[in-house]
Amino acid sequence: MALKATVFKATLNIADMDRHYYADHHVTIARHPSETDERMMVRLLAFALNANDVLEFTRGLSTDDEPDLWQKDLTGHIEYWIETGLPDEDRIRKACNRADRVTIYGYGGRALPVWWDKLHNRLERHNNLSVIALAQDDTAALAGLADRTMNLQVNIQDGEVTVGNGKTVVSLTPETRL
Repeated sequence: MALKATVFKATLNIADMDRHYYADHHVTIARHPSETDERMMVRLLAFALNANDVLEFTRGLSTDDEPDLWQKDLTGHIEYWIETGLPDEDRIRKACNRADRVTIYGYGGRALPVWWDKLHNRLERHNNLSVIALAQDDTAALAGLADRTMNLQVNIQDGEVTVGNGKTVVSLTPETRL
């Protein structure tokens, strides 16, 4: 018998002073059985950093032709494609061809610089691609906030991000690589 996804519910109180965006979002996240808390929380962070009324989670790991998050227009055209992790070059190329804008939130400790060194020259040719690197210590601390029901305060100012649950606050500094 196949394992089922675990459902997490999160309320995000977002204060993004960089974009002048202030809103509460109530989201439901299905964590695939093979997904870690760290990956799920990076997906949640990516949502918070790009939050708007039409950004949505996709089926994620269970589907090869969908990103972790996307924003579509009313015709179904993909305006924004957001990936987390270290996708391969073919997947990145496909995303850049299908969407107006693509962002990758890379994480993974020592694997991140190896991935970047291998691909960065080839990734620079995509004008609609951004790559954001997240430090392993930051994403590990973020994973510590994972809970089946979460109420998180997300503050973004001058590129610095703080995520807190009332007991613990995690500070992150996403690094723009591309």
